[in-house]
Amino acid sequence: MHSEAVEDEDKTTSQQVLFVADPRPAGPRCSQLKIFIVALSFVFFSKALAGTYMKSAITQIERRFDLSSSLTGLIDGGFEMGNLLFLAVVSHFGARLHRPRLIAAGCTLMAVGSAFSALPHFFMGRYKYDTIATALLNESFNIVPCLEPKRETSQLVNHLTTPPQNGTTETEQDCKQDTDSYMWLYLFLGNALRGIGETPVTPLGISYIDDFAEKPENSAFYIACLQSIALLGPMFGFLLGSLCAKLYVDVGFVTEDSVTIAPSDTRWVGAWWLGFFISAAIMFLASLPFWFLPKSLPKDPTAVPQSQIDPPSPPAEEMADIAKGFFPSLRRLLCTPVYFLLLCESILKFNSYSGLFAFKAKYMEQQFGQSAFQANFFIGVLNIPAVVVAIFLGGVLMKRLKLNVISGAQLSVLTSILAYLLIIAQFGINCENLKVAGLTATYNGTPGVFPDETMIQSSCNEGCSCPTQDWDPVCSDNGITYMSPCLAGCTSSTRKGKIMMFHNCSCVGSSPPPSGSMSVSLGQCARSEVCSIRFIAYMTLSVICSFIDALGTTPGYMVIIWCIKPELKSLGLGIQTLVTRTLGGIPAPVYFGALIDTTCLKWGFRKCMGTGACRIYNSDMYRVIFLGLITCLKGSSYFFYVGVIVLLRRQSRTEGGEHSSQGVNQAEVELQHTQRTSDECLTTEGQNQQGGPSPREDNGRGEGDRIIDQVNGRFQEVRDKATNQDRGQLQKEAAH
Repeated sequence: MHSEAVEDEDKTTSQQVLFVADPRPAGPRCSQLKIFIVALSFVFFSKALAGTYMKSAITQIERRFDLSSSLTGLIDGGFEMGNLLFLAVVSHFGARLHRPRLIAAGCTLMAVGSAFSALPHFFMGRYKYDTIATALLNESFNIVPCLEPKRETSQLVNHLTTPPQNGTTETEQDCKQDTDSYMWLYLFLGNALRGIGETPVTPLGISYIDDFAEKPENSAFYIACLQSIALLGPMFGFLLGSLCAKLYVDVGFVTEDSVTIAPSDTRWVGAWWLGFFISAAIMFLASLPFWFLPKSLPKDPTAVPQSQIDPPSPPAEEMADIAKGFFPSLRRLLCTPVYFLLLCESILKFNSYSGLFAFKAKYMEQQFGQSAFQANFFIGVLNIPAVVVAIFLGGVLMKRLKLNVISGAQLSVLTSILAYLLIIAQFGINCENLKVAGLTATYNGTPGVFPDETMIQSSCNEGCSCPTQDWDPVCSDNGITYMSPCLAGCTSSTRKGKIMMFHNCSCVGSSPPPSGSMSVSLGQCARSEVCSIRFIAYMTLSVICSFIDALGTTPGYMVIIWCIKPELKSLGLGIQTLVTRTLGGIPAPVYFGALIDTTCLKWGFRKCMGTGACRIYNSDMYRVIFLGLITCLKGSSYFFYVGVIVLLRRQSRTEGGEHSSQGVNQAEVELQHTQRTSDECLTTEGQNQQGGPSPREDNGRGEGDRIIDQVNGRFQEVRDKATNQDRGQLQKEAAH
């Protein structure tokens, strides 16, 4: 019977895998903790890379699927929606389960989600864009945009158009291709899977480190290192996005000569799908170490084996016990005033950060004329490294200065306010709208914004019967961009390789260039030199702002950890992540995108399904809405943070008063004890004197006098001790 029982104990069911502890004796605690920190750092790097790449590819996704900014914001919010489903449950139950294995399972699911997002590329056909310059045409073929009556023969020809097959008309084929735009649902579901897989990583990983760190200040330092290494992920994510944006979407399937648009063109689509496969492979590699790490670590190097520290318990009973304590724990957590105020502050800040990261690259494209790969590159090599260094320095400051919770909160709010002032300063750094005839300028070059498209037609092109929905921009030497060669009034063309010129353009004569040329070249005009200088100023201010703001990230994060009771730490971090992503990560990209859509001046058109992606925005209104939303949200968060500091100071004074009272009470007890001792000794001495002379009278002092001196000395020591405690508390309050 005994042998059968032993065999039953050795067998582990599949339901118990996440509950059992590692039967092998734990190795050195410090060594295993460092292995966990290194592995978790790589996971943070990988998930940040995947998430950042998604944001860097938003412009490419908009153009490839012909989506509005609000819809791409919804796709981006799919990650937070996936988090919403399981984060609270995983944070609460995961603290009692095998945390490293849960993290490994989550990483594997994130890898699957990233790969799933790239699948639409293989289900959709080749990318097609409308242009009058087609590689199928001979170089000697002369296109006459304006003189072709009613555009019957000058309809924009797709550069990869093939003759209709199976008896279908071209319109039917176009409508069938338009249904491919619903493929964005794959992106949404893939993002949601990444969100579900990410749920155990942050709350369980951070709490694991904080539980087994040698000292509290070491915990802050470890977390700072973790976050600093994790921020290398966004840096490489933006660099990966820059690389993929520079490659054509159908790279490997089409020749370079057949692509007649440049990466700076608003119709250009990069190889958005390639980055998802790369991030999926990295995430899968990051999951492997966690399958072999122990459930917990011994409290000290001489502790007993792991199996004796965490004896296994029946899964059903443990799950029931954990479930019973969930809602009481949640109520205790939300009834903590400091935590609740920090939660409100985090929601507002996360809203501003979500909108900022989702549309910052697009802002640089529209405001300063940068291409998608240039915008992602500058963010990756300038902004993100500044943030990495600042977060690391924030952790070093916490460790070296040994900042307490109040000092950490003060440092966090101070750096945030300084960064806030620099964001306000960015309102003054802008470039003028790109001059597009009929949209942001008249045909004679006078600046102005005409969102209703009433100025697209002019006397110079009224005889051309040009469709106003076309977007095939051409640039004149006068610095004005025309939406198509037809709207420029051009009557002839020449071509040499990929360079195509249109001549005798009547609308150019409305604002003739100094050279007197009446020709235009394919593609929109570049921004002025002044705009390039202003872009340098913007990036300088942006990098400084990022550095100062990130300097308070680690102190602010530690304030959240330290204000929670130890048994509620995992749940508190999980709820904080859940609520901020639910109320910040999901809605922020959507309403940021919806408001940005209101600044669009020219929408692309799909032949059967209405509007597509926006071609050009009112850059002035884009700046006001984008920066205005960020400043309003971030500025509102400071009201809650000030309340946090006030509450922390009150708690400090209350605790200080309690400690002082305890010191006085202890002094009184010790004084009473010494007085009783003195009385007993004096009584004994009196009895001895009645019986005969004391042998110590020769020294001139009795034993009673010595005891009285000792009592007085002891009384003075106790009184000085209490006084020093009061003085120390007053000094702490004055310092804070």
